[in-house]
Amino acid sequence: MIEGVKHIVAVASGKGGVGKSTVTVNLALATAAQGYRVGLLDADIYGPSQAQMLGIGEGVRPQQAGENRFKPLEAHGIQAMSMAFLVDTTEPMVWRGPMVAGAFQQLLTQTAWQDVDYLFIDMPPGTGDIQLTLSQKAPVSGAVIVTTPQDIALLDARKGIEMFRKVNVPVLGIVENMSLHVCSNCGHQEPIFGEGGGERIAAQYDTQLLGQLPLSMAVRQQADGGRPTVIAEPNSPVAETFRHIAQAVVTGVESQQEEGPQISFE
Repeated sequence: MIEGVKHIVAVASGKGGVGKSTVTVNLALATAAQGYRVGLLDADIYGPSQAQMLGIGEGVRPQQAGENRFKPLEAHGIQAMSMAFLVDTTEPMVWRGPMVAGAFQQLLTQTAWQDVDYLFIDMPPGTGDIQLTLSQKAPVSGAVIVTTPQDIALLDARKGIEMFRKVNVPVLGIVENMSLHVCSNCGHQEPIFGEGGGERIAAQYDTQLLGQLPLSMAVRQQADGGRPTVIAEPNSPVAETFRHIAQAVVTGVESQQEEGPQISFE
């Protein structure tokens, strides 16, 4: 078990560029809005982005909490840890896989999380060292897969689902991001990346489609500005969708706990 953490939820995608980090930060904030104590771990060692999305300024460093432990920083009511808090944002992490996996393990286990109900982990793209390290070193309650509707993204999303199943991590569901483009002038909606991809892959793997999110300029601007949509526009339809997804994730985790181990006799 990770000290101070009750449940761990990995938010992953098979490829980059699908808006996974934006989904993760809003999902974490939406869960916190429901009264849970929430943590957010930015596991993308090469390209951490959660510091900017949470509005934590460059140069802010975590304080020590005993020997070889750090206090997470706080923003918008959630606890957060990222490699961006420990190094200069312009410094590239020119590290091989084992070094990256080691750094991730330290962020996970040497952060002094404070009574966190749900720790959301913003996973890097792919199915490599960090994903394997997480499955081996921590009891993950479930995974959320983020994809866009087009076939190219779905190819990699399938790999992400298969990876978590191989390491016995329950897949809680699919979030289809950029489902529709909403014109900021006239409100016209157009599925520029195709339609129905998230629903098809959810049906194929017998999991649920947790929600569909639009491709919106406001969502991007809010995340870049350090005030994600759930905080910046809590009454907006997008924020409501994030709250619906958060409730579905919590329900999925709780149902996994209730089911317990399955024992079969042959």
